[in-house]
Amino acid sequence: MSLTISAAGQDSPGDIRPAPYQVAWQDQEFGVILHFSTNTFLDREWGDGTASPSVFNPTQFDPDQWMKAIRDSGAKYVVLVAKHHDGFCLWPTGQTNYSVKSSPWKDGMGDVVGDVARAARKYGLKFGVYLSPWDRHEPRYKDSAEYDKYYNAELEELAQNYGDLVEFWLDGAGSAGHVYDFKKIIETLRTYQPNTVVFADTGLFEYGDARWVGNEAGIVNYENWNVIDRHGYLRWRPVEADTPLRNLHWFWHPNDEASLKSLDALLDTYDKTVGRGAQLMLGVAPDNRGLLPDSDVKRLEEFGAALRKRAENNLVLHRERSSVGFEAALDGNPDTFWSAPAGSRHAEIEVDFDKPVTFDHALTMEWLNDGQHIQKYAIEIWSEPDKVWKRIAEGQAIGHKKIDQFPSVTARRVRLNILSSTSEARIREFQLYDWGAQKPKENGPR
Repeated sequence: MSLTISAAGQDSPGDIRPAPYQVAWQDQEFGVILHFSTNTFLDREWGDGTASPSVFNPTQFDPDQWMKAIRDSGAKYVVLVAKHHDGFCLWPTGQTNYSVKSSPWKDGMGDVVGDVARAARKYGLKFGVYLSPWDRHEPRYKDSAEYDKYYNAELEELAQNYGDLVEFWLDGAGSAGHVYDFKKIIETLRTYQPNTVVFADTGLFEYGDARWVGNEAGIVNYENWNVIDRHGYLRWRPVEADTPLRNLHWFWHPNDEASLKSLDALLDTYDKTVGRGAQLMLGVAPDNRGLLPDSDVKRLEEFGAALRKRAENNLVLHRERSSVGFEAALDGNPDTFWSAPAGSRHAEIEVDFDKPVTFDHALTMEWLNDGQHIQKYAIEIWSEPDKVWKRIAEGQAIGHKKIDQFPSVTARRVRLNILSSTSEARIREFQLYDWGAQKPKENGPR
């Protein structure tokens, strides 16, 4: 659970702080969710629980290939769908025969969850799991009490046998009126995984550490506050925005190359998720060979290369003039932060360059360990002819990270003007970029 849960009226949102594991999770910024199951072999998105385990037989299964491409994309963690709504389990669970142990793959001796977990860690990625509460195959599903025992037994297996889990996805899809014992589910998880971030819809307010963005387009289309008020209580519930690499498709489908998202679309998604203080959860799907399609691998690698190239051009790091007192916010190191004077509700960070620079994006990070405090800010440039500060961007929430885009400007003096904060503002990073200059001229601005 979050470090602080309080009744509204007793504390303000600025008083609510995240748990340490939530802070660490938000610093991951970008993850991948993997969908791979019987649906992969049947050209389906949602299975109905009737598929024979015999259809699951990838002939070139290679999670190392998946993880290399995912690592190269810039992602920091993966969540494997260990059981989707059809009830087919990707590990040799002791609770049902409807699993990989009844498939021809590896003569029924395989364990997708174990293989993927090992590959993820081999490539420096954290690992988590998705275990669907809805189960369209298991007969015990009709009996809430019996099914809850079944589900918790599955969860115990995953929580005990596959190392530290960075995230547990608690999907609320389907369920046909079934009432789950969510309290018991979280108790079970926490017994073995005290530092796992639980993703859940805001309807499961008491049980989640992170919340759904509200769409599958990968867009945060509102001012993003980490603290949510529900039923009169405040909780730290950061946003995760999930969207598939292929339009509208979470599982692989044949003859589907037209659905692959473009590099520009992925960069735009990144700016509207990570760039608005959320986690990006990108859906990636191996094909029926057990490999990521070559086009997906190439697109993931292109995405990572583009993100790395953008990060290389932080103009603030290349300035020759010193900005006395603000260095910790301008040093390119998010492990340091600048703090405004104690008790202040307004502050400024000014960056002076030795000569005018041209830029079209600003990146700002707020230090959140003590809560989210900035309520209104502006980015301004000094106009030499007019001898005034001119506003080029403004907003309310900054949160973990905010990327502001604006028409290209040229200036020698730039400032982050924190117009209102509930407590003294703390800034991890303030960076400036000219990303438009990196794009081919014929493509025009994004």
